Amino acid sequence: MKKQSPSFSITLRLRYPNTVGQLNQIISAVSTAEGSLGTLAVVSSNHQTIVRDISFDSRDVEHAQRIVEAVSRVAGVEVLDVCDRTFAMHVGGKIEVNTKVPLISADELSMAYTPGVARVCRRIHEDREASFEYTIRANTVAVITDGTAVLGLGDIGPEAALPVMEGKAALFKVFGGVNAFPICLDTKNTEEIIKACKQLAPGFGGFNLEDISSPRCVEIEQRLIDELDIPIFHDDQHGTAVVTLAALRNALKLVGKDMDKIRITINGAGAAAYAITRLLQAVGAKHIVLCDRKGIICDVPSDGANLVKKWLAENTNPERLQGGLDDAMVGADVFVGVSAADVLSLDSVKKMADNAIVFAMANPDPEIDPDLAARHARVVATGRSDYPNQINNVLCFPGLFRGVFEVHARVINDEMKIAAADAIAGVVAADELRPDYVIPSVFDKRVAEAVARAVASAAEATGAARR
Repeated sequence: MKKQSPSFSITLRLRYPNTVGQLNQIISAVSTAEGSLGTLAVVSSNHQTIVRDISFDSRDVEHAQRIVEAVSRVAGVEVLDVCDRTFAMHVGGKIEVNTKVPLISADELSMAYTPGVARVCRRIHEDREASFEYTIRANTVAVITDGTAVLGLGDIGPEAALPVMEGKAALFKVFGGVNAFPICLDTKNTEEIIKACKQLAPGFGGFNLEDISSPRCVEIEQRLIDELDIPIFHDDQHGTAVVTLAALRNALKLVGKDMDKIRITINGAGAAAYAITRLLQAVGAKHIVLCDRKGIICDVPSDGANLVKKWLAENTNPERLQGGLDDAMVGADVFVGVSAADVLSLDSVKKMADNAIVFAMANPDPEIDPDLAARHARVVATGRSDYPNQINNVLCFPGLFRGVFEVHARVINDEMKIAAADAIAGVVAADELRPDYVIPSVFDKRVAEAVARAVASAAEATGAARR
């Protein structure tokens, strides 16, 4: 059964008689309906009545409605308003633009805008690199999507994807101090997306590609890397890979296994699986088997159209195993899920090696119930915030771009990604490692700073830094 979640949090405004025991009846109704009670706040009161706001978390929309109905049936209670707190947070959007300079006098206006700004424009015209010094560009990333692969929702279009892009922009600012603008493109055409990005490039220091369907996203990213001189980062691929590697580094320390000796099964054959595979191989992993809906990937696709699956078929499964996911799990030390809910059974987990590691990262519901997996696996991680060991990309991208911008890097290479993963892993000290703590919290303020330093150093060491 799903857990109650703040993403389905409701605030009720109630009017009820100011009598002893009335509030207890309301709280009992919420509890009986399996709501998780939150804050209570008195709005107004007199000798006859009380108006109070009561918040609770629920499992989903239907569950929330059942709780509202249960409260409304309490004798004397009048429901004045029902507020979905998630929708309320989104009213008017989640981000805004603020000015960094005061504009309260004619002198200030003449410097910030005409005529003074013309001098700065001429300076940039003479040297385009000066745009990184005299504009917002040096610390600004575009979060670009076409809305074709929004997490848990699929192809919902650019308008519906905008709340996610706004959220991403907010995370960039809060966790990394990086300015970010959501750019939602009304096209699914690969060439048009590439063209639009190239046209937008003069206004940004880097691009974060987001929620673009596979395998198109791989081609779009590579083309932009080849054709632009600013860093390009597809977070669904590389952010996921970096944080997965960080968690795996620590999990392997805990169970005493080596990267080059372990057997890894990855379920899912999209962009995230592709990037995870490449990054794990870059740090020494040799025995990786990929599975898709049809089972173990062994043969190169006959049509050759899906370049991601073609690469996976050619570069994984060295023993040429065949069969389904259940077969791929036999003797595996590590399971990495970037696929769909409930595709992994406990029986399959039981077939894994001793001290098994299970990363069930499908969102919003993982490949296996984490509590179930923990009956056999030594370390279990998910993509969810309500379980230990959340593998969340926010551990990576804010600090990574902070480091990239600090040294004005041209690209984001493998060495920088590995440095980011090691920095994330390093926040958890060796004496702090335990099965339910192999990855730091997204709210650990040390993470972004550590990642930024490591990425900047790796950029300098590999010649990717401009300064």
